[in-house]
Amino acid sequence: MTEARASLAERLDGLLFFPVTACHPDGSLNLDAYRAHVRAGVDAGAGAVFACCGTGEFHALTREELHACVAAAVQEADGAVPVLAGTGYGTANAVAYARAAEAAGADGLLALPPYLLKAPQDGLLRHYRELAAATPLELIVYQRDNAVFTPGTVVELARTPGIIGLKDGLGDLDLLQRTVSAVRDRLPERAAAFLYFNGLPTAELTQPAYQALGVRLYSSAVFCFAPEIALAFHAAVGSGDEDTVRRLLDGFYRPLVELRDKGAGYAVSLVKAGVRLRGGDVGGVRPPLSEPAPDHVAELAALIDRGLALLKG
Repeated sequence: MTEARASLAERLDGLLFFPVTACHPDGSLNLDAYRAHVRAGVDAGAGAVFACCGTGEFHALTREELHACVAAAVQEADGAVPVLAGTGYGTANAVAYARAAEAAGADGLLALPPYLLKAPQDGLLRHYRELAAATPLELIVYQRDNAVFTPGTVVELARTPGIIGLKDGLGDLDLLQRTVSAVRDRLPERAAAFLYFNGLPTAELTQPAYQALGVRLYSSAVFCFAPEIALAFHAAVGSGDEDTVRRLLDGFYRPLVELRDKGAGYAVSLVKAGVRLRGGDVGGVRPPLSEPAPDHVAELAALIDRGLALLKG
């Protein structure tokens, strides 16, 4: 008898890898470089691959391009870790992207906020429920920007078949604590299996605070270009090694956030620059993003060297 495959929620563990999307100089997809980038991340020890999400420039990809990238990621992961794909925009387009991801072999979905407008709670709930029902893929809802939920709405999301977690990119720890408490109190049968993720940019900076709320899972953009640093921090924060956590926060992550905040869109473009600095042939970002200033790239290079040196004690 074939052994039953673990659910996606059970498989999501470790450091979550959000690869950049590789492009040729003319802006077209470079799938060979993308495959190499994904394979390097899996080989380095990623716990999951989130293809074509925020760091992967979901906003700039057609459905056909998303399908191609997700299929490549699935092939490179080769079942070792789950592959989730981004989806978003309005409900009809989100469903279309979700179905493209399903056809490409994705294990699950990360639902980015709907396009632009600020919707009421019942409209958001309807959107994510329709998206969850559109494919058999399990779904994580990303809270940020114009998709911010009351604790009661998250309880209803957690009741919805196919929705397995909430990724928080808002950073309101009071709201998140009330949300976790509400799900635990009103939905005890689902509370243990419903996942929470720290989805803030450069999540390591805030992960000690999230960890105190019981949120273990987080996305790491640093893993794209410095997996050694990202894995060392992940191990330290998980084991309670406060000396290493503080050393890396003070010497690497805080300066990285200060550098990231020097330019619009640097949460993506600076990460892609970091991958190039470490030898990845991933090209530049697509419009409307632009490349970081050369002096900021030089600062990043020095900061990577400093972070690697910090690993030696």
